[in-house]
Amino acid sequence: MPAPLGAPALVVGGTAWHVVAADVDPAWVTAQVAHDPVAAPLGARFLAALADRIGVEPGVLDAVLVAPPAPLRPGVPLLLAEPGEHPRVVRARRHRTDVRAWTTPDGSALLVLGRGVAGRWEAAIEVNPAARGRGLGTALAAAAPAMLPEPAPLWAQVAPANVASLRAFLAAGWRPVGAEVLFGS
Repeated sequence: MPAPLGAPALVVGGTAWHVVAADVDPAWVTAQVAHDPVAAPLGARFLAALADRIGVEPGVLDAVLVAPPAPLRPGVPLLLAEPGEHPRVVRARRHRTDVRAWTTPDGSALLVLGRGVAGRWEAAIEVNPAARGRGLGTALAAAAPAMLPEPAPLWAQVAPANVASLRAFLAAGWRPVGAEVLFGS
């Protein structure tokens, strides 16, 4: 399958399924994962081989989560953020279109939404270190679906080692549905 728009390659998978979206021969992929077609596509050996093949490094292996239904209104006050140079927004603009951002009134946290892989709506959150440990990340993750311009599934990618973020999304009712690696990130 060809790579997604804006990325040289993507490998995504869930329970007993995978998609390798890259400009490579499908027979090459099959040969690379033949020893374990269920686990190998998201394994380090295959990701390194794919990186060598396409000449682009893989990003982080992220857990892919999907949001629960939107609340009637966000449970945390949010202000639409002016386009700026916040690193989280800059990163979102490299990988997403239709990027929108909100901050808490005191500026201690940020919620970013944008269209990412396959045009899906994706969320990212960031809480300043001084404001952590008070449930603000969970509140942002819970509020995110209400900020979409129209009802739609909302996705998030979270590095499993980012335990605080993973806990926040899970506590807000998000469900893990797979894992993915975006190349060239």
